[in-house]
Amino acid sequence: MKSADTATLPFVPSPLEEISPQQFRAITIPITKSAGHVIVDTLVAHGVERSYVVPGESFLDVLDGLHASPVETIACRHEGGAAYMAEADGKLNQIPGIAMVTRGPGAANAHVGLHTAWQDSTPMVLFVGLIPFAHRDREAFQEFDIKAWFDTGAKRVMVLDHAERASEIVAEAMFAAMSGRPGPVVVGLPEDIIRQEIDATLHPVIPVATGGMTSVDAGAISTALMHAEKPLFVTGGNDWSPAAAKQLTAWLEKHHLPAAAEWRTQGTVPFDSPSYVGPIGYGRPRPTYDLLEETDLLIFVGTVPGDVITDGFVCRQDWNKKNFLVTIDPSLRGRSGPVSWQIVAKPDVFVRDLVEIDLAVKDEWRQWTSQMRREQVEFATLPSATPSQGPAKMDTLMANLVPTLPDDAIVTFGAGEHTNWAHRYFPTRGYASMISARNGSMGYSVPSAIAASLATPGRRVVTIAGDGEFLMNGQELATAAQYGATPLVVVMDNQEYGTIRTHQERHYPDRVSGTQLKNPDFALMAQAFGGFGIKVEQDQDVPASLKAALRAIDEDNVFAVIHLVVDQRVKAY
Repeated sequence: MKSADTATLPFVPSPLEEISPQQFRAITIPITKSAGHVIVDTLVAHGVERSYVVPGESFLDVLDGLHASPVETIACRHEGGAAYMAEADGKLNQIPGIAMVTRGPGAANAHVGLHTAWQDSTPMVLFVGLIPFAHRDREAFQEFDIKAWFDTGAKRVMVLDHAERASEIVAEAMFAAMSGRPGPVVVGLPEDIIRQEIDATLHPVIPVATGGMTSVDAGAISTALMHAEKPLFVTGGNDWSPAAAKQLTAWLEKHHLPAAAEWRTQGTVPFDSPSYVGPIGYGRPRPTYDLLEETDLLIFVGTVPGDVITDGFVCRQDWNKKNFLVTIDPSLRGRSGPVSWQIVAKPDVFVRDLVEIDLAVKDEWRQWTSQMRREQVEFATLPSATPSQGPAKMDTLMANLVPTLPDDAIVTFGAGEHTNWAHRYFPTRGYASMISARNGSMGYSVPSAIAASLATPGRRVVTIAGDGEFLMNGQELATAAQYGATPLVVVMDNQEYGTIRTHQERHYPDRVSGTQLKNPDFALMAQAFGGFGIKVEQDQDVPASLKAALRAIDEDNVFAVIHLVVDQRVKAY
């Protein structure tokens, strides 16, 4: 056997022919496989390690191809959970996360993960099983128009209408998800097409352009920095490597330059770095408006100044302000405010070129960076670890948890005021150590924690969930138990949709409506799913409960849920 694609057989001459050893040759006979199996082979060739699926009869042949492949198949309990896991996987790796769902209902349920990938610029491919080609446009069972549904929320929507293009379509989908500004791609798989036998030869991996700094770019950024007294780098997006993040940190520290993190992307420049001055956007230690207006040079790397960073397209809108935008997306989608210069590059290659620039350090840089760093250190200083009398507190839990965390700990979360404890206190010390939904999508915490635990076995994974969002995908704890994921899940139970209540009190004071919740015992729920669960109502019980949960993870190799019942209206800041 010569390769996975072909079989090589010796040429046997007829008895009437004579042939010398030098003339002995081989002929190649193509090997055929079903299109569904070729799809799986192509994913393997692209380095995919796992797929998150909710099975359906529409893509049985792909499931059969996964059976003996090196791609781990994670069977999830809801398509929304599967899509979130794939999206989180895409944030953890520069290879797109893979989700597979079936026809109309399954595709509808998965849409939430697709929207997250679109707004968070996450590489992801969603495979959707479709009705047979021959049944199309006849209102067949679970039929829907895949392009009409997804065209406005995905980079590309492709349908495999010709079986022989199976490997090509997958290669194109992977390329589209990673090229330019990363994002989600949808591939429709008609169930009769994927069963057809085709040539098993695989389409080559399509290389992704990474851009880079020109000499003119390098000169422009050097000049801008040397004329600036209060420059600020802002890192963001999901298109980094850990090595590039470390290189950037070293260069910033060498030049006493500050870096803030785009909302919910902390860790690119580590939490402990003297150059790190905190998150920017919702939950900034001081008002975003003040910081963005005060700096005289902003350099965005991997992201752009969008809605959240600019406080609703309000601050940093003066066209005389200096903004350098480093992004591979030439369209600058989502950008607001001035653009002084664009460098078309992915973060890694920009940093590769940036570190070759050596600048004389200005005293103004030292003072500016030190001032913001002091504010960040004060903001992130842990509260007392000593419990108080009365109801349990998130402050006490974080004060006891953070000192136990290894340097490579990961935090994940979805949306809500409970996330602010992670923004403020969790020590993100490398890329990617914070995995979250920047589109504000609820229900992300548990699925993302499972994906992070499976992708990084041995690392401490913590998710902080609100009581409202936990029940949106809490059933995926069954997936965690089935595949050995071991996150620590902290459920902050304040019996309300806290963020909405805050807005409600601001705009409709003393008229609480539609935000109050009555919750089950989440600890018992965790136990029912096969993990460790403990309910904590008194602050004095927090330290011992945390130790018990961590012991269950480390010694029993199970996930753990701490159901922390807290007072309403208590916030991280």
